[in-house]
Amino acid sequence: MTYDVTIFGIDITLKPIAFSLSLFGRQWDVYWYGILIALGFFLAIVYGWTNAKRFGIDKDKMLDVVLVAAPVAIFCARLYYVIFDGVKCESIADFFGFGESSGVAGIAIYGAVIGAFVSGGLMCKLKKIKITDMFDLGALGFLIGQGIGRWGNFVNQEAYGSFTNSSFWGMESNKTIADMGEGLVHPCFLYESIWCILGFFIIHKLSKKRKFSGEVFLMYCAWYGFGRGFIEILRTDSLMWGNIKISCLLAFLLCAASVTAIIVIRNKMKPEKEYVSVFSENMEEENETD
Repeated sequence: MTYDVTIFGIDITLKPIAFSLSLFGRQWDVYWYGILIALGFFLAIVYGWTNAKRFGIDKDKMLDVVLVAAPVAIFCARLYYVIFDGVKCESIADFFGFGESSGVAGIAIYGAVIGAFVSGGLMCKLKKIKITDMFDLGALGFLIGQGIGRWGNFVNQEAYGSFTNSSFWGMESNKTIADMGEGLVHPCFLYESIWCILGFFIIHKLSKKRKFSGEVFLMYCAWYGFGRGFIEILRTDSLMWGNIKISCLLAFLLCAASVTAIIVIRNKMKPEKEYVSVFSENMEEENETD
């Protein structure tokens, strides 16, 4: 299967399958989507390894957490998709998307995030790592992975939006025409990729002056939630709960809750700093009087 795509006025032919392997008497297709996800995961690990010390985390313990959280995240990403997209599963093979009646082998990023942070939190407890420090480091890794992984959606010609009048960034392919009809559509994968990569550089810089443990994680939730909420409005393949776009609702709630948490925590820290400052000034005055 190939896709003839036009984006930025450039014609491209995409092949979702990168290459195939013959093993155990069966042909296994290796998709660009999986390669790009793996690349994003690898770069996230590299970032975590080189920055773990700055967050007060032992590198070896960090890897222990990742080795458990990664497969759990993949499982939860698929589970989330199966539940909210109504995928019928008659076997374990169907659940993982390679059975005969499995339908679309999709995953959902929210399931991955939830699974990663819940399992990662439990591993932090076990390994005696401060959970909020690990979440701060992991959040930046997620932005790297999401920014790169979204290009897998481009290769698969999925995660696009409604029609757009822009001839510059609008996208059209034989896939979008078959699904939507002729016309340029919003390349939502591109919007989210840019949003995540931009967020990584901004939050990485801010992380060097974080005010409290867990602040970077809350920044990630606020940043990603805000962008994803608006991007989800444009998408046509959203997981639905009645007439509500689940990802859109969760994104804005996540953003609002995270911003509120940052404000509340920072406000609680101010009185303590002011008290210390006033106390120090009074001590200096007393010393001068003596």
